[in-house]
Amino acid sequence: MKPTLSVITIVYNNSRDVERTMRSVFNQTYGQIEYIVIDGASTDGTLEIIKRYESRIAKLVSEKDKGIYDAMNKGLALATGDYVIFMNSGDEFYAEDTVVKVFATADDADIYYGETEMIDDRLQSLGQRRHKAPDNFTWRSFKYGMSISHQAIYIKRSLANSYDPKYQLSADIDWIIRAAKKAKKIVKVEGYVARYLVGGMSKSKHKQSLLERFDIMKRHYGLVPTVLNQVVIAFNLGWYWLKNKRTND
Repeated sequence: MKPTLSVITIVYNNSRDVERTMRSVFNQTYGQIEYIVIDGASTDGTLEIIKRYESRIAKLVSEKDKGIYDAMNKGLALATGDYVIFMNSGDEFYAEDTVVKVFATADDADIYYGETEMIDDRLQSLGQRRHKAPDNFTWRSFKYGMSISHQAIYIKRSLANSYDPKYQLSADIDWIIRAAKKAKKIVKVEGYVARYLVGGMSKSKHKQSLLERFDIMKRHYGLVPTVLNQVVIAFNLGWYWLKNKRTND
């Protein structure tokens, strides 16, 4: 039996992008998909767009929430699939056969993951994320940064606990680390598996996001290792921008 995948989309007032995300789910050639949409009581026409496809959505909720991770927890609570993945409004599966490719990689892994292609507001490719997905991902792999985006990681639902409401911008990092700690078999899928629309609250509220990330890393890796790792992260980031500036020049 092929595993069932619960795909969860969180959206609030994003009539520009939500249909593109939904179509990327509907166009998957994989048959065992449970699609869940959580709308935060949108007022810009988003809900009307969603309802055009209501017959193809397993579960639809539209109500006010306490933030993105509260909404994501609502989606998790409704999911019944063997695996879960979040494909939030603006993001997409990389190709129509992405889910088929993921589950053909290996049998019964606890976690599957791959690379993410970044796109801008014009839907133009910005290439691969700066943090390349590691060849052998473990719960320690985030010590130098979030090397796998939540759009590109498939987690067994039995390992996926709720998001910690303590964090408003970076709870997905903590969520993935906690799942990876319990995973026994983690498998990398070669190539891109998702497209990520650059932007969002973590970019506009960068300082808060960084403070949350530090706290998460401290919880999982310890204070001293986290401080030392931040020095490495700062050096790598500086070198990355310097190298790319030289290339552009």
